[in-house]
Amino acid sequence: MLLALPEQLKTLARKAPFPLYVVGGAVRDALAGLRASDDLDLAAPADAETFSRLAESCGLEVNGVYKNTGTVNLTADGRKVEFTSFRSDFYRGDGHAPARVVFTGNLQTDARRRDFCCNALYYDIETGGICDPLGGRADIAAKRLRTTRAAKDVFAEDGLRLLRLARFTAQLGFKPDAACLAGAKAYAAQIDTISAERIYAELQRILHADEKYGLRYAHYEGLRLLDETGVLERILPELTAGRGMPQRADFHAYDVLEHSLRACRYADPRVRLSALLHDIGKPAAFRETGKYHGHDTIGEPIGRAVLQRLKAPNKVTELVCRMIALHMFDLDGKVREGKVRAFLVRNLDVYEPLRLIKQADFSGCKDDLRPCPTLAKWENIRQAMVREGVPFTLKELAIKGNDLFGLLPAPQIGETLWQLLLRCAQGALPNRRDVLLAEAARMAGVKR
Repeated sequence: MLLALPEQLKTLARKAPFPLYVVGGAVRDALAGLRASDDLDLAAPADAETFSRLAESCGLEVNGVYKNTGTVNLTADGRKVEFTSFRSDFYRGDGHAPARVVFTGNLQTDARRRDFCCNALYYDIETGGICDPLGGRADIAAKRLRTTRAAKDVFAEDGLRLLRLARFTAQLGFKPDAACLAGAKAYAAQIDTISAERIYAELQRILHADEKYGLRYAHYEGLRLLDETGVLERILPELTAGRGMPQRADFHAYDVLEHSLRACRYADPRVRLSALLHDIGKPAAFRETGKYHGHDTIGEPIGRAVLQRLKAPNKVTELVCRMIALHMFDLDGKVREGKVRAFLVRNLDVYEPLRLIKQADFSGCKDDLRPCPTLAKWENIRQAMVREGVPFTLKELAIKGNDLFGLLPAPQIGETLWQLLLRCAQGALPNRRDVLLAEAARMAGVKR
């Protein structure tokens, strides 16, 4: 097997007085016939300072040296490279980072500190040979995920590995063996020791798992594994509260939880988190009223609390919460055209993600991939508005705020402009300066 490597790394391997290996995902992916990653992980029986000096002498850019963990961050021909000394890691079981590191010259010892055997393959850069101390090559051929040691030890040490298990299952299309799956279930509570930022980052990778190697619906498989191991219930209990909650059979083939997972399965990558959480208010609505009615309104603050707990970026939080609040509008396609026109103007900035959510929600009900009928109605109305030349934004309105000074109190000007905009969009007023000024005067009770 040959890996496409920067020439600087080949030079470094030839000059090094120790064997230098590429390890982990790059080797796994090459053996599995998957496209190469831009990032490279290196390992060797050498300390960080010795390695960094040698790397600099070969023209590599050293960006950081961390003696305590034996880590060196590099750039080689524009690619990110991370070197780690052979070592053993010892954990307290209360976080992702090891509490203590012991360096070693033994490759097998280094391999056993890793998570899964398919990630413990070493490619010798100088010779082109592969070291496979734990049988990872056979696991790749069998599309199997197996822990490098007893599964209970691997997951008890570092709860982040629970999410990595789901991500690799999704991205690679591999399946955990029985011992690995049992260990993940037994130690699902270890996810509670991982920071919200890391959980959110891994969840995002799972939600986009199909984009890594092109496996269709890979993200759905990752979410299903999170649910099977019990991790999903610990990171998103508001979502898994929908398990077993039946829905109207004429609209839905699945309970609330599975519908949410399937909406995410069929969702465009841009709105997957919104699709996953769009019905987050249903369990709470049912507890309060015995019905799902109003779950969009109830769900918006629940979704906000979930995303704040996960430390999601504010921009993401605001978009997802708007999708939760708006996704039920015109569910049956019977809302009058005037109201749809006003709705499109009010939500013009999120029209595209809203269309994507409506489609995902529709497809997730009964695995129906046909275009959502409501969306065809909306688009026909929007195109009619364009042909009519109606304004969609305040910027397109024929009058501005300055035109209303002296006619209306300043605090009322913004709302008045919005009302005029909506009436133009609905076809009740032409977008003409004289007409809009006269209507503003009438609204203000001023005789002209």
